[in-house]
Amino acid sequence: MTASASPVGADLVCAALRQPQQLSALTLAGWDVLVRQARRAGLLGRIACMLEAQGSIDTVPGAPRAHLKAAIALAEAQHAEALRELDCIDRALAPIGVRPVLLKGAAYVAGGLLPAMGRVFTDIDIMVPKSRLAEVEAALMAHGWATTHHSAYDQRYYREWMHELPPLRHIQRQNVLDVHHAILPETARLKPSSAKLLASARPLANLQRFAVLNPVDMILHSMVHLFHNDDLSHSLRDLSDLDLMLRHLGRTPGFWSELVVRARELDLSRPLHYGLRYTSKLLATPVPRDTLDVSSEAGPGRLVSALNDWLWGRALRPRHATASDALTPLALFALYVRAHWLRMPPVLLLRHLTVKALRLHEEPATASP
Repeated sequence: MTASASPVGADLVCAALRQPQQLSALTLAGWDVLVRQARRAGLLGRIACMLEAQGSIDTVPGAPRAHLKAAIALAEAQHAEALRELDCIDRALAPIGVRPVLLKGAAYVAGGLLPAMGRVFTDIDIMVPKSRLAEVEAALMAHGWATTHHSAYDQRYYREWMHELPPLRHIQRQNVLDVHHAILPETARLKPSSAKLLASARPLANLQRFAVLNPVDMILHSMVHLFHNDDLSHSLRDLSDLDLMLRHLGRTPGFWSELVVRARELDLSRPLHYGLRYTSKLLATPVPRDTLDVSSEAGPGRLVSALNDWLWGRALRPRHATASDALTPLALFALYVRAHWLRMPPVLLLRHLTVKALRLHEEPATASP
């Protein structure tokens, strides 16, 4: 298998995700590059699981096969640890009667969903009603979770402007928990209704005191998380999550029209446009032509679209030298600034970037915010 040359570099991971059956043609040198790229993208376990599912993992040369099987073992161990952590979260929150909605990796694993395949993640994300946030934080802290980001500025940043508490870390297990009350900051330009998302969430059959977003909302949240995030280190992994969900749910009658309608209802038509545009472009996700046309109505004009393709064409690649070029850092910085621009009004953004640039947020918590 070969990847077509491009100004950005050879992205073997996208090629492997599109056509895993062609990995048998990869040379040993090619495997070396693919393993390195896939590990940096957080997708080595997924590619390994794809090969295992098609019964071809044992035909891979010995050295890369060892890396692939180790990646599967790592993902399985992380999934087991996440389920144990959910049991601890359940014990902490059950007494106050809050049923958290799991997000992203934890939702995929607990729900037995396709993106759980080989998925690795470093923290657990939950969503609760904003009105219950103080109770939830108190209950978790009583069971050993402690706040991070201790400076006064960071505490104010999260609690007044963001859509989540400062990350919580368990003092013994060291696992990180992010507690959300929305999927975008309250200062963001887009205003998806948390009440609507929580109202349509579905309880898990195997974990009754947890829920997950309904499938359409889960896809829209994944698109928001990817295309509004300032941290793009796992952007290709998130795009692959979307690809798997869209391929699976896209066979359901009425799914594509429901996706478009729900995006409009939640003020998320622009993230939907980006999600469908780049899954179809980079991973050949089979999105119906009419759905692409309808979603593009919420997209930017031709010039901005061309600029976005230049930026995201670099950002949606493994963070590895073999898949990057000299302009990749510039693209990532531009998207970092864009993410903050979408999340904050100009005056607040200028203040926040100034504080970060001058490292003023590192003042102790006793300092005035």
